[in-house]
This record gives sequence, C-alpha cells and structure tokens, in this order.
Amino acid sequence: MTAETEGRVYNVAGQDWDEVVAAADEASESGEERLVVNMGPQHPSTHGVLRLILTLEGETVIELRPVIGYLHTGIEKNMEFRTWTQGVTFCTRADYLSPLFNETAYCMGVERLLGIEAEIPTRANVLRVLMMELNRIGSHLTAIGTMGLELGATTVFIYGMREREKVLDLLELITGLRMNHAYVRPGGVLQDLPAGALERLREFLGIMPGLLGEIRALLDASPVYFRRTKRVAYLDLAGCMALGVTGPILRATGLPWDLRKSQPYCGYETYEFNVPTQDTSDAYGRYVVRMDEMDESLKIIEQCVDRLAAKRPARDPVMVADAKIGWPAQLAVGVPGAGRAGLRRRGIPPRRARLPRGQRRRDPPVPGAPARPLVHQPAVGVGDGRGRPARRRDRGGGQHRSGVGGRGQVSWSFFSPLAAGRRSASTLCRKVRMGGVDR
Repeated sequence: MTAETEGRVYNVAGQDWDEVVAAADEASESGEERLVVNMGPQHPSTHGVLRLILTLEGETVIELRPVIGYLHTGIEKNMEFRTWTQGVTFCTRADYLSPLFNETAYCMGVERLLGIEAEIPTRANVLRVLMMELNRIGSHLTAIGTMGLELGATTVFIYGMREREKVLDLLELITGLRMNHAYVRPGGVLQDLPAGALERLREFLGIMPGLLGEIRALLDASPVYFRRTKRVAYLDLAGCMALGVTGPILRATGLPWDLRKSQPYCGYETYEFNVPTQDTSDAYGRYVVRMDEMDESLKIIEQCVDRLAAKRPARDPVMVADAKIGWPAQLAVGVPGAGRAGLRRRGIPPRRARLPRGQRRRDPPVPGAPARPLVHQPAVGVGDGRGRPARRRDRGGGQHRSGVGGRGQVSWSFFSPLAAGRRSASTLCRKVRMGGVDR
C-alpha cells in the first residue's frame, strides 16, 4: 500500500486528544471527513459471527460492508471429515437458534442422495414436523423478544424468553438437549417420544395461545412501538427478489412463498395451516407475520400430537431398517457384544453408507430471483464413495442460514442499502428492526 492510498493514520491509544481534534479540524476544512470503523461487538451477531465495516462521513453511514461466514465455513470443512450421520452434530450448530431446521435439511439431502426418500417411516416424518414447528416458535419468540429489547421494551424480552423456556423444556424432554440436538438423522430420527411427552405437549398447546396473546396485547397497545416499526426498514417485493430474501421478510411484502406449501416435504401437504402474509414491507409487518406464524405452528403441532397419539400399527419405526444408514443409537458400554465385533455377530454391518460419486443436491431459488447458485437448504456435497462428503458447501446470495419451511434467512447483502445514509448510532437498531437475524 502506497502513502497515497493509505491516507492519514490516527493514533487513538490515549493522551492524544489534541492531536485527534486538530486532525479532525483539518479534514473538515478540506470538505471531506471519512472514517472506516468496525461496528460492534454488539448483539445481535456482531459479537462473533458477523463483521460490519462502516464508512462514515461525519455521523452518516455512506457505505456498509458485511463480512460473513465465520461460523458456518468451519462447520462445512469439518463435515468433510465425518460420516454422513456424524455430520448432523456439526450442521445443527450452523444456526444454534434453529438447529432442527438445519438437521432436517441436511438429512433430506443425504436421503435424496441415498435414494431412500420413500422409505422414511411415517412416524419419523411426523416427529420431524413436530420438532421443526416447536423450533419455529422458539426462534420467533427470540426474534420478537430481542427486537423489543433493542427498542427499549424490556418486558417484551422477558415475556419472549419466558415462553421460549417452555419450548426448550419440551425439546429437552424429547431429545435430551436444549439446543444442538442431533435428533434428526439420515433415515429418520434418533428415538421415539419418551413417556409423558404427549401429555406435556397437550399442556403446552393449552397455555401457549394465551401467552402469545399477552405479547400481542403488550406491543399492539404501544404507540411508541408503532412509531418505531411502521414504515421503518422498508423492503418491497422487488427488493426481496433481487437480494434473494426469504422467510417472514419476504412474506411481509405480500408474497405467500413458503416451501411447506410450494414444495412440500416431510408430509406437510397433509397438514392444514395457512401462510400468513402482510403487505406493509416494513418492520411492523414482519412482526405480525411472525406472530401469526406461531399461531399456525400451534395448529400443526396439535395435528402432530393427534397423529402420534392414534393407535399404532404393530411395526411403527422411527428409523429405516438398513443398519448402514440407521445406526444403532443405544449401545451399552462395556457389555459383551457392544463393539464392532458385536455388531458383526448381531448381523449389523459396521460399514458406513457409501454414496455414488459425483452426485449433489440443490434446491430451487426464490421465484423470479436472478440465475445464480442460491440455495435455501444446505447443499450436501459431492459423494466420494468413501462414506462421507468430498465437498460440503452452504451456498447463498450472502450469508447462508437454513430455510426449511420457508423460514429461510435473508442474505446480509440486503442490509447495505438500508444502512447507507443513516446515522451510525441508528444502524444497529435498524438492523434489529429489519429482523435480519430471523430467529
């Protein structure tokens, strides 16, 4: 870098205030005062997985450059050195507020490569839908709660976290973990519902509608909330199409684009639910869409509970029969017959499932979006014949985040035009109102 392109270097380590003020005055006299700074670390995201580089002219943001991928790129590379089943424990961490969506999308890709999509047990698909809809409610509660917190409504955050705890309690009961569950596996799910789970789910369905109504009443009665969200962070349908935006942000423009309806999977076509939309294209419309989606998720969960509680056939598994795909989940430690030799004696091949070379799975882009490799579910890499991905890549227009069920995340490229021309102090709040971190 030459002295001409480097520009002035400021030392702000301390005890140099007079020097800084003199330099600022000199820049003002020349008619140009630009400063490049890192935004953060602040919540959400800029504490680790997202870097925002701002170019300021005074207090006005004239350019914003998002730097993304700090989290999920390491996950991709690690998965290339694990078997297909072991990969679940990595992809579940790519978005730690929606782990079950990541797991399901990844496992659907592996199952398509294996050619066993038609063999997935019906009960396993019902459990997948149940878990994803629970996860959707917990994710949206975090989005609305943190949005209220950043706008100064701390009670909204407390309410959101209180109700989310009920979701996490159910996830822990069913999977054993509050997050990063590795519950959805290639070929089905890890295990069936434990004793008492159906009763707890019915209890949840009985109290949650009223609790969500409390959040609505709290926000909808606040004129301050209206002023800070209506006609704020406007992004219309054309902008969403150009930037590859999906999820509640896209549906808040009036387009009912939801993969559960447009490209059904896991049996979603057999459930009755609506796709909530708004036509305001602003932060308030996205809030309404998320609240309505939680109501629809409760309807789907109720249907799942009814199906799971119905009389079961004699054989109703939650995992495919092929032992090379559906690995044994309960092997005792230190008991004869529990190791690799024991697997052979029990007739279970210890080899991993091997996929054909050169196959890959991609999902279609948002309708009307530019022709580019925009994938809204994790794209499973090329099979190398060794029982693991030769290449594992999450592709997107910007930052990839999972998008099963139309709950996909927006590319971070959308944020640059919205931040330009804004005061630097309001940039973070604008990102929060936009709902870019769609939890």
